[in-house]
Amino acid sequence: MKILVGYDGSNSAKEAMRVAKKYARAFGASVEVVTSMERGTENQQKEIESAEQGLAWAESVFSDAGIECRSHLLIRGVDAGEDIVQFAEENKVEQIVVGVKRRSKVGKLLMGSTAQYVILKARCPVVSVK
Repeated sequence: MKILVGYDGSNSAKEAMRVAKKYARAFGASVEVVTSMERGTENQQKEIESAEQGLAWAESVFSDAGIECRSHLLIRGVDAGEDIVQFAEENKVEQIVVGVKRRSKVGKLLMGSTAQYVILKARCPVVSVK
């Protein structure tokens, strides 16, 4: 079994990692930790480095627990939700775990919601974590 965790460094993403680790142990699954950035130009170099460091940390959390894990920084020019769903399909992921940030309805309308997109569009089961 293969589990995907969407990771952006937030507390909800860290909680999603905790849940994914629990599921991976229970099902003997491997984990794919994914961070998505829409752009990766020279202007975003600090953000890219920060994302890479976060992914290295996330990968070490799973590796230290004896769980097979690979991390991926996706810079493919699409929104994070779309990127996660595409990656899951391309890599035959069987479950996605995403953190849900509390946001008002107006905030979701204006800013969109990565988790909402993933929950609605993914072809595999999605676990959302607060």
